[in-house]
Amino acid sequence: MEKLARRSGKLLNIHAEMASSPVVLAAYAGLTDAVAKQGSFDARTREAIALTVGAVDGCDYCQAAHTAGGRKAGFTEEEAVAIRRGEVGFDDRLAALLAVLREAAGNVGHVSDQAWNTAREAGWSEQELGEAFAHLAGNLFTNFFNHYARTDLDLPPAPPLNAP
Repeated sequence: MEKLARRSGKLLNIHAEMASSPVVLAAYAGLTDAVAKQGSFDARTREAIALTVGAVDGCDYCQAAHTAGGRKAGFTEEEAVAIRRGEVGFDDRLAALLAVLREAAGNVGHVSDQAWNTAREAGWSEQELGEAFAHLAGNLFTNFFNHYARTDLDLPPAPPLNAP
């Protein structure tokens, strides 16, 4: 728990909720540790993935947390909103990866050949697309957990998607 509090600057409600079940906390730690130790994506890409999956799943908590994380990773608020909308016109390569994850999150893991091939043509390797799945799984875990546990928002809310 101390490690989680250090990472975010305080103990967040999601972590306190997870701590009520050792198996939930261990599963979360296993996913996040694997991505942290074995993953190759930079903070900007990780936050963009989380914003995308959180928007598809309608997780207000994760959208709030990753809007803040996205700012730390270098995104403007407008870019974070655009990512959540699926309108990533400012980075074609990132947009191609996020299109794969948007489809996977919204279609129970299914991704069209067109989205996959566009990501490959944009320069994403098979290994990176595999890694993206691990990020997807971790984000689905936290999104679904927040819905399941009805985690109270203890962060500033993400801007609405209809924001200018």
